[in-house]
Amino acid sequence: MNNPKSKTVHTMIGPDAIIKGPMELEQGLIVYGKIYGDIATNGQVRVAKNGLVDGNIIGSNIHIGGTVSGNIKSRNQVTLKKSCVLKGDISYRKLHIEDGAQFEGKCDLLSD
Repeated sequence: MNNPKSKTVHTMIGPDAIIKGPMELEQGLIVYGKIYGDIATNGQVRVAKNGLVDGNIIGSNIHIGGTVSGNIKSRNQVTLKKSCVLKGDISYRKLHIEDGAQFEGKCDLLSD
């Protein structure tokens, strides 16, 4: 999975932005604001420390530093940063949870 497109962020939701409804993207996304709806992308998803997502997330690599209420499905790796608050289930190939991350849900390792 050395697709350069999956490692690039092309869309940014700024700290004052509030999105209501689902988002579908081809490339990566970084969230500093709030999204109330599902996110689906072929790229990576990053939820910054003050970002919020109330919905499910599907992406290649997913890094959570903020708050997510919803399920996460990654085709590759999920990283829960120490500032993360996640209420939902995770499907992944690789999982990294930093000390201090808050996670309430179950984990499911995806098979090849």
